[in-house]
Amino acid sequence: MSQAAERLRLLSGHLDRHAAVLRAAPTSTQTVTHSYPHRFRYSLDNSLLTPEQRQFYEENGFLLIKNLVTEDDVNKFRKAFERICLKEVSVPGLVVMRDVAIAKSEFVPDQKAVSKIQDFQEDPELFRYCTLPQILKYVECFTGPNIMAMHTMLINKPPDAGKKTSRHPMHQDLHYFPFRPVDRIVCSWTAMEKVTRQNGCLVVLPGTHHGTLLVHDYPEWEGGVNKMYHGVRDYDPNHPRVHLEMEKGDTVFFHPLLIHGSGMNQTEGFRKAISCHYASGDCYYIDVKGTTQENIANEVKEIAERRFDAGDISFQDSWAFRGRLVQARDPEKQKLQRRTLTAPKGA
Repeated sequence: MSQAAERLRLLSGHLDRHAAVLRAAPTSTQTVTHSYPHRFRYSLDNSLLTPEQRQFYEENGFLLIKNLVTEDDVNKFRKAFERICLKEVSVPGLVVMRDVAIAKSEFVPDQKAVSKIQDFQEDPELFRYCTLPQILKYVECFTGPNIMAMHTMLINKPPDAGKKTSRHPMHQDLHYFPFRPVDRIVCSWTAMEKVTRQNGCLVVLPGTHHGTLLVHDYPEWEGGVNKMYHGVRDYDPNHPRVHLEMEKGDTVFFHPLLIHGSGMNQTEGFRKAISCHYASGDCYYIDVKGTTQENIANEVKEIAERRFDAGDISFQDSWAFRGRLVQARDPEKQKLQRRTLTAPKGA
């Protein structure tokens, strides 16, 4: 127990410059070293992150910042989500997802529960999350000053209906992205309420961002799997893991190759979080044909063509349509950003 406690102390001490408490199972943590590299790969030189924070992200692939988003903002995002569930507003391009095993909604009786909404870039209130200055200042440490918001989600993990479908399989976010370079992409994920192991907190495998993109597909689960919930086919189940228990407003930033997922929601309430994936405006598109990403590309292409009643929508096009510039330090660079991330190009 003393060794486990020391590991937990190390993790807690490096996650935030302020006093932070990380609740994790004693056997779930991974030790970190204290020798700083001569050159950081996964973050850029900045005046915000401490050397300890940069080193922690370098070795583990995630960084938790306590109390980053205000309670007032979180409540406003929740209200905007509820209005969507009540169909009080119609948001162009919004994708509403429902758990395959849930038959009623948290907000509307006799309606299937909304387990997730994504692509909310056309909703002014929800998209405001992606432009919060306190979020962007951390994002800039990983992407650089020219920032595109590429993928938006609000997750409303429902109480599990007994089929274990509220789980999210372990996966790498890069599986879904046809843009590179990988190290200039980062996700911000903010808890909209207290997140615990009981209601299905994020589970991360520290250090797995050092690896490569693995093969993903639908897991063979008895109770079924939600649409687009691909999982890593082959990873070490004995790899040390961290359960990220968070308070309302806490935000974790993580690398797109970090293997992560979430467990069942074993409570009676819904577990909410809002997130955005960002990329440097200098990122470029790649052709994923013949790669491990071809299966998701075909699935996205099929869905996009059906939704928009159009043919020949490429995987890259589907992402270019969603990307939004949220910060450009150089006005001339801003034009380059728009050309780069709205015009697909080959690998």
